Amino acid sequence: MAKEIERKFLLDLAQWQQVEKPAGEHFRQGYLVTDPQKTIRVRLTDTTGYLTIKGIATGATRLEYEYEIPAEEARELLDHFAIAELSKIRYKIIHQHKVWEVDEFLGANAGLYVAEIELQSEDEAFERPKWVTQEVTGEKKYYNSNLTTHPYKNW
Repeated sequence: MAKEIERKFLLDLAQWQQVEKPAGEHFRQGYLVTDPQKTIRVRLTDTTGYLTIKGIATGATRLEYEYEIPAEEARELLDHFAIAELSKIRYKIIHQHKVWEVDEFLGANAGLYVAEIELQSEDEAFERPKWVTQEVTGEKKYYNSNLTTHPYKNW
């Protein structure tokens, strides 16, 4: 079984703007299924596509299966089968030997930034960067699938 253990946080934008960061990667992300029990997502980067199946979260843990697919097939799935979609730029930052993924949302979710860290266990210790603030793990309004139907601009 593939498990994802992920915690999500909001950012102090003033602090985040001062961070030296690599170029971000643009994601086009759409959902084939958005159900409380599961999501099936297609993600397209500049070079690669991914098909991801996620189960319901219990705490910070959920089942996750992700498969690389050709970019052209990802584009076709998004164009013809996605029922909801969003775009974002992802930055990967290393802090204290941990990878933080920071998503800058675009379009109807512009202005929202969320940092994620994947862990080996729910109680794994880690140090937050100074630009990481409030934890929002488990808050449904921050789920990417929910942002497609209830965008940040409408909060």
